This record gives sequence, C-alpha cells and structure tokens, in this order.
Amino acid sequence: MAELTIAFVDLTGSVSVFETLGNDRATRAVTKLTQWIGAVGLEHGGKVVKMLGDGVLLSFSNNRLAVETMTQIQQEHSQRVAQWPKRLKLQMQIGMARGQVVQVDGDCFGDAVNVASRLSDLAGPEQILVTDTVIRKLGARHGVRSRSLGPMRIKGRAEPCEVFRIEWQPEMLSEFLTLPSDLHAMSTNAESVFGGIQLGWLDASRAFDITDLPIKIGRIPEADFIVNDPRVSRIHATLDIRSGNYVLEDVSSYGTWVRFAGTDNVISLRRQECLLHSDGEIAMGTPFTDFSSPTVSFRLVDGAMVLGHARQP
Repeated sequence: MAELTIAFVDLTGSVSVFETLGNDRATRAVTKLTQWIGAVGLEHGGKVVKMLGDGVLLSFSNNRLAVETMTQIQQEHSQRVAQWPKRLKLQMQIGMARGQVVQVDGDCFGDAVNVASRLSDLAGPEQILVTDTVIRKLGARHGVRSRSLGPMRIKGRAEPCEVFRIEWQPEMLSEFLTLPSDLHAMSTNAESVFGGIQLGWLDASRAFDITDLPIKIGRIPEADFIVNDPRVSRIHATLDIRSGNYVLEDVSSYGTWVRFAGTDNVISLRRQECLLHSDGEIAMGTPFTDFSSPTVSFRLVDGAMVLGHARQP
C-alpha cells in the first residue's frame, strides 16, 4: 500500500451542454476538458487513475502538489468559462482525501478513494472539499487558505470526518498559471471544439463562434451581421444553435430563401425556420430568381473559432 492524495474532479452542467450542442459536439467538449484536467495533473506529478465520462480520478504522492494542482485547475477553468454562455458552462466540483491506497492493475482502492468520491458529490460547482488529513499534511506555512466546515458524516464511514473547503477564488497565484503548451486548444484564445459559422455579404465577412449566438442579421447598425439593403428588414433573421445544429429563423417582412451548396432546391421561409446542415447561401427580401437579391453566404466551421469573440477573417 502507498499513502496517496486522491482527487475526484466531476463536471457539472453537462446536461445543458448536451441539450444545446447535441451528443457529438458535447461529448467532444467534455472529453477535451477531462483530457486537459488529466494533462495538468500529469504535469504536476500526479497520475490519472481513470477517466469517468464527465470526471477524472487522479492520485498524487505529494500532497502539496495535489492541492496546488486542483487549485490551479479551478482558477484557470474559472477564467475560461467566464467567457462562455451560461448554457455551455461546464464547472467543476472536486473532492480530495489522503490515506493508504491499494493499487491493483492501475486502479486505486481504499478509504481515501471512497471519501474523495463522496466529497466530490457533496461539493458545489467551483468548490474543492478536502479532509482534515489533506490540510494537516500540508505542514506549517503552507499558504493554502481553507475554511473548516466542521465534522461531516460520510457514507460508508463510522466516524464523522472534519471537512475543509479550499478558498481559491479571490486571488490568483502566479506560479500556478503556466498552461502546458500542447493544451492551448482549451484556452480562451485557442481553437474550440464547439465550432462556428462564417457569414459573408459583398466584401464583408465575419466569423461567429458558439459563444456569440444567438445573433441577429439585418439592416440596422444594432444587428450582429449587417446587410445594408432596403429590401432587408431592420432585423431580418436570427441564427442560433439547438442540439448541435445551426437554426436560421426568418423574422422579416418579405421573407428569406435558403439554398445549400451543390443543390438547386430552395427553401422558402416566412416566419419559419430551418436547419443549416451544410454550407450555402441566404437570399433576403427577394428570392434567388432576382439576380440583384442581397445574398448572404454561410460556411459551417467545425472546431476553428475563437472562444468569446467573433473575428474578421
């Protein structure tokens, strides 16, 4: 047996993410995040015991590094999701315990594993709950701020266990802010698994990612994508995402027509909506048969948009 610090990291909010993005994109988003958690753990001397769907089980021989790593993960992820829409926010609840652990075929067993799992269940979003053993093992002058929540009865244990909450939110510790270079895909300035859509009209082109939606397309300056033509309504159409599909809804006075690349079929919308399942173009105010019709092209981009802001290509 070995004395280890066990950390359970569980993601919350995945139901909303799956409803919004659909199974494929949501699974990729969750997987990307759990892989990042595991990689940060490895970077700081931990071991990924196993992935648990929307969670990660890690072990550390060094207790201080375990606490510092979990603090770093919460701090960096908190900054990241601040840029995400509420319906896409995946937050973390973490439980930690230290004790003798039996390792068999790469898995871990023991009281510390069970307690860490229970504390993860008890923790709220963005919380780290740890046992008194984890705090004591930090030693003197450890610099970790924590608050005792008092003794708690934990399922499977005869005696109550004093539980502490790690207070990580108010300040960022600079020595914990280095992100491994191969993990930039999870950064707010890096490519996102959520993908995006690019719109074009005449010489104007703009890319929108999942965090920008819903957007409004219309003639007025307040529109997110402006098509300055008198046949276009002030707010002509809206674009959003549902179950991983882009949905265009006509809210105009004179209608919207959609044609997908590689086909001559045209979908006519009058206060209706349709799924944008592939690249194509949108005629606004007059149909495609009018050669002068204001026409917006659209291109679906899979996993190549910057989180938080639309950008000019």
